[in-house]
Amino acid sequence: MSHIAVPPRLVRIGAASIAAFLAALLAAAGVAPARAETLEAAAERYRPYMIENVDRSLAGARKLSDRIAAADVAGAKKAWIDARIGWERAEVFTSAFVPDLDREIDAWPNALMGFHAIEARLFGANATDVRDQTDALIFHLEDLSIKVHLIALLPQRLLNGTARLAYEVGESKADGGESRFSGTSLDDMCNNVEGIDRAFAIIFAPTLLERDAPLAALVQAKIDRLKALVEVPDLTRLEPDKLRAASEELVLALQTAAPALGLRSPTLEEIVE
Repeated sequence: MSHIAVPPRLVRIGAASIAAFLAALLAAAGVAPARAETLEAAAERYRPYMIENVDRSLAGARKLSDRIAAADVAGAKKAWIDARIGWERAEVFTSAFVPDLDREIDAWPNALMGFHAIEARLFGANATDVRDQTDALIFHLEDLSIKVHLIALLPQRLLNGTARLAYEVGESKADGGESRFSGTSLDDMCNNVEGIDRAFAIIFAPTLLERDAPLAALVQAKIDRLKALVEVPDLTRLEPDKLRAASEELVLALQTAAPALGLRSPTLEEIVE
């Protein structure tokens, strides 16, 4: 694959300035570049972020169960929304490492179980008759909470998951998102991009910065572009065509970065499956 052209602005500022720019971004993310660090070690530094967000999702699901038992529709809706935040930020991991659990927890659009089955009743009908679905959601999130501590974090699969989630934001969610009953589709996308940003900053940016600083800056610029497009006041302000284009450009940038990271470029099949 040919190398992506570096934007003229990045060429003008020079490699030293690019390196300083990326170092500042990593510092802001709480990541200290380490020269001898392997991608495997960087992936281990990413694990606490995943654990934090899976645990947040599980805590929200348990709160949801409590509010359903109390027939508290407003409280149940809030708990559902809180649970979604952690889940959406963890999807870099879930789609790449536990696809079966991913489907059981977040099947869409034809959801018979998981978040969206609950959403349809809770938000669509203001009903709390979702005890069985909520119990199943908690069961699967507890399983995920165990797995996120134990699974070997292979950098290749994390890169695949990052590219897949970037593609999903632009292709699967650009026309209005997946959480239409709850009205949180825009938040879903924002949290997805936050997860992508953190995965790149923690796992891949330090190594890529050492090996190809302009390419590291380019990937970050594509992430920032995607982030800017989803940070709008409401879905009516979302620009689907621009979002799809930005998503595809980020996927291409990640594919191009793979060889510099010592990894294989994610295939189209791995990205869209």
